[in-house]
Amino acid sequence: MSKIGVFIETADQAIKKSVPGVIAAALRGGDVVGFVLDGLAEQYKESLGEYGITELVNLVASDIDFSKQPQAAGEALAQGVKAFGVTALLGVSSPTGNDLLARAAMALKAPLVLDCTDVNFQENIVKKSHFSGKAIATLEMEATPFVCGIRPNSFDAIPKPVTCTVLNHSLTVSTDDAITITSVDKAGSGQKDLTEANVIITGGRPIGSSENFKLLEECAKVLDAAVGASRAAVDSGYAPHSMQVGQTGKIVSPKLYIGCGLSGSVQHFAGMKTSNVIVAINTDKDAPIFTKSDYGIIGDLFEVVPALTKALKK
Repeated sequence: MSKIGVFIETADQAIKKSVPGVIAAALRGGDVVGFVLDGLAEQYKESLGEYGITELVNLVASDIDFSKQPQAAGEALAQGVKAFGVTALLGVSSPTGNDLLARAAMALKAPLVLDCTDVNFQENIVKKSHFSGKAIATLEMEATPFVCGIRPNSFDAIPKPVTCTVLNHSLTVSTDDAITITSVDKAGSGQKDLTEANVIITGGRPIGSSENFKLLEECAKVLDAAVGASRAAVDSGYAPHSMQVGQTGKIVSPKLYIGCGLSGSVQHFAGMKTSNVIVAINTDKDAPIFTKSDYGIIGDLFEVVPALTKALKK
């Protein structure tokens, strides 16, 4: 049986929420080997074993902190792919994932596709959206191993308990990094990651001010949701760019997307069209967003959202 490798992306000693979905995609191709770069495989062993990872590998290089040297991290993943004989390397198509997967693909001289929504290992075919979601590209990977970034929430995490074995694999990688990360300033720290959220509530220009986003934040707390913003709201100074959903912001795929005061522009829709369920709240019954939503509420967001929050608390 083939082996599929998965880059286990972590942050602050915790596995990224989208990783189990990537593991579910990888299991379509055979046994799954997980590659860990922070040395904490033993800590993650139990939770990852629940989702079907049979081997969890600590990639270790003497005196190298992979979190600070992305080129070395990419080379480490490439060496892991070669050492464990995997036929494909998958990871979350996040900012970190896209960076390291691209570096690994370059080191392997392997085909690379990012932001994939489907993968077929039997035919070595992947799918991704193009032209703001108006077309789906089907791409055949003509060489193995190949490298694939999976769009968050494209695959449901499916529990498949197995015995997970932790291995330590020592590497020799170059430390001559053109880029060294010295610090990371997180915009909107303390907020949920939009790209990984199962529920998102987003405000458009009618929100009127940054202060009024508190209405959405209160509702989000009850829903365990992330709060987003349209480009119009960001351009008006009501929210930082880190909250922007859309073609020029973040691409999201939540199970539930609630749009408050959104017109439904093509650019915004391109960033959230793969949401499972879309709910629109708008005073304009002819707003384009209603033609793209599963449920619509014609009403003032300043009345509807507080009422929704109150009902959910009950």
